[in-house]
Amino acid sequence: MTSEHTDLAIISRAKDDNVKLVQLQFTDINGNIKAVTIPVERFPESIEKGIWFDGSSIEGFTRICESDMYLKPDTSTYSLLPWETEEPTARLFCDVYMPDGSPFEGDPRYILKRAIKNARAMNFEYNVGPELEFFLFKPKNNGQVEPTPHDVGSYFDFSPRDLAGNVRRDIIFTLEKMGLNVEMSHHEVAPGQHEIDFKYAEALKTAENALTFKQVVKSIAHQHDLYATFMPKPIFGMCGSGMHCHQSLFDITIKKNIFFDEKDEYKLSKVARQFVAGQLQHVRAMSAILSPTVNSYKRLVPGYEAPVYICWGQKNRSALIRIPRYSQGREQSTRAELRCPDPSNNPYLALAVMLEAGLDGIKRGLVPPNPVEENVYEFNKDELAYRNIATLPNSLGEAIEELKKNKLMETALGSHTYHVYIHAKMAEWDEYQIQVTDWEHKKYFETT
Repeated sequence: MTSEHTDLAIISRAKDDNVKLVQLQFTDINGNIKAVTIPVERFPESIEKGIWFDGSSIEGFTRICESDMYLKPDTSTYSLLPWETEEPTARLFCDVYMPDGSPFEGDPRYILKRAIKNARAMNFEYNVGPELEFFLFKPKNNGQVEPTPHDVGSYFDFSPRDLAGNVRRDIIFTLEKMGLNVEMSHHEVAPGQHEIDFKYAEALKTAENALTFKQVVKSIAHQHDLYATFMPKPIFGMCGSGMHCHQSLFDITIKKNIFFDEKDEYKLSKVARQFVAGQLQHVRAMSAILSPTVNSYKRLVPGYEAPVYICWGQKNRSALIRIPRYSQGREQSTRAELRCPDPSNNPYLALAVMLEAGLDGIKRGLVPPNPVEENVYEFNKDELAYRNIATLPNSLGEAIEELKKNKLMETALGSHTYHVYIHAKMAEWDEYQIQVTDWEHKKYFETT
């Protein structure tokens, strides 16, 4: 089917769905969903010519003097928003264009599509399955949010300790209505913490599934008078929320997972090991994108199941990259699980830099260090030094400095986004450093 026929089919589908409004969605550099809403009568025009908007108002986009930009919806991303029942509303993800018709180089969607194009030039398809954890909190009487967990459940608990079973059920049904293939859901380790996993897909679809997932979770939580947050570490002393990413490369021609090698100890191919080596080499610089907030580094500390040590292994869940065990007949499932990202990131940018780092390892024929199967959390400094195991940055400030030194990250993000992103994150870090916190009041107010 040609694109023209596809466009006509989507316009007809919107009519059959009795759509009244269309949300044209995109993201800023921080991963916040932005939208231009149009009446359905303008839907054909948006597909053919695009819809103009002011790019200077979007974080990481353009200056006031060059603000005119336009959105063109990708008709393959059409979906109804199930919670918009009074005025049926369709949602489509969009590409951002400049007035001359060229793609906007700072569009996060464009940045990921460029990385995917680089992989396809090597005959690779990049597939990713993320696991986004989140918390559900109760509202206060005055409507303000405070970190009070919705329940007292823990890992894999069920009712009555897990009070959110009905919430997760409604989230699952809504996700399925929007085209996501949900594989499982469960209560996570901390009170009020949950995880719902959806099936892996090609990277662009996965990034948009992640954005859809976050929107659905927040919308359904609101319907239950709850607040959902993907904040990496909302409560001191409890486990934080991660976004573990299961990754593989498929050969485009033969449609097979090229990470698999029957003869290897871990059933990993040479290409897979090179991919892992590339990510390990660049992960300190990637941290500012994968774990992009001040709060991210409150999660990345030893003792709360969050990976901080730059190593890889199979049995070892303290490793930064884990290779899930192989089982007979599941060759297509061979994958490398990167465990440091958190769900506060922009999934377009996160997957783009993850892919480019892995491809760099393949292009340069990098060899990963020896795997580590012991619990790295139990290693002392001497053991870490002996094994040459480095750590992730311990703050957003340190992560930014690593990003500044990495040329591959500049290439992956493009010069525009690379410099704008660093500027935005430096401002965020500087703002945080001058805050006076409750901890400081309690620690010093009466003792100084």
